[in-house]
Amino acid sequence: MAQSLFKVLKREQPKVTIDVLAPTWSEGLLQRMPEVRYIFPHTIEHGQLAWQERRRISQELRSQGYQQAIILPNSWKSALIPFWAKIPRRTGYRGEMRYGLLNDIRKLNKLILRKTVEQFVALGIPPNSPFSGPGGNLGQQVPNPRLSPGQVEKVLQRLGLEYPRQPTLAICPGAEYGPAKQWQPADYVTCAKRKLSEGWKVWIFGSPKDASLGARIQALAGEGCINLCGQTTLPEAVDLLSLMQFVITNDSGLMHVAAALDKPMIAIYGSSNPGMTPPLSNNAHILYLGLKCSPCYQRTCPKKHLKCLRDIKPEQVLDMLKSYE
Repeated sequence: MAQSLFKVLKREQPKVTIDVLAPTWSEGLLQRMPEVRYIFPHTIEHGQLAWQERRRISQELRSQGYQQAIILPNSWKSALIPFWAKIPRRTGYRGEMRYGLLNDIRKLNKLILRKTVEQFVALGIPPNSPFSGPGGNLGQQVPNPRLSPGQVEKVLQRLGLEYPRQPTLAICPGAEYGPAKQWQPADYVTCAKRKLSEGWKVWIFGSPKDASLGARIQALAGEGCINLCGQTTLPEAVDLLSLMQFVITNDSGLMHVAAALDKPMIAIYGSSNPGMTPPLSNNAHILYLGLKCSPCYQRTCPKKHLKCLRDIKPEQVLDMLKSYE
């Protein structure tokens, strides 16, 4: 979602240079964003103080002569490095009372900026812009992310895979946040079996935490289904997803990756809100029941029935997929 901000910065200031300070795990994604010149990867974990490491990074940034820092997280700690680096203009939302640390403080109105991507992009335009205030049409100005695949052939060779000669369905059954975001494995199996019977191949994508889930779906789906959960790095997953004809996914990081590759997809939402963090692609279709208890934003269903996901049936997904073919 930050790439939409980068695109707007480049659009409004064609000669601007964009460097990014971000967690190490995101480095491969940022390398696939042509707007980014240089990446400063860090290993500071969420919630960790890491005073010495923040001081070290700030010293490194100070020597670069930056004119502005845009701080996307709302935490107090995230504003320390730009402050210590003495970057003249430090832009961000007030967040955790960051007076002094920021000197270009924006007030976040979630009634106007409903989507996270809109909140990011708004930090890249003047606060008095006609797009950012009440009645503005910022949403119409937000470009979709677009990742550029890397060394596809190299990834295929490393994994012993052939370039897909048949239509291939990607399924992304995991969700880091928790089971309240995960469509039922049996429903993924039903979809996989149907497409396999129609001559498709099925590749399962996910993190090492999803490896057993992927193996279970692969075993039940049968021949022609390949489990790649835990077998790829995130950048490699980007490259392989670029080969897919269609994606079925939970609301997850891989959903956003597939959207940034402009893959036709069905995104299945349970406990989260598609109005806030939708897949940023015109090729994405969202399945969300919008029950009275939704969105609850819980990791596990507080009512124990998980109807927001259980009541989305494979037939709905398959019918929707058919309409895309």
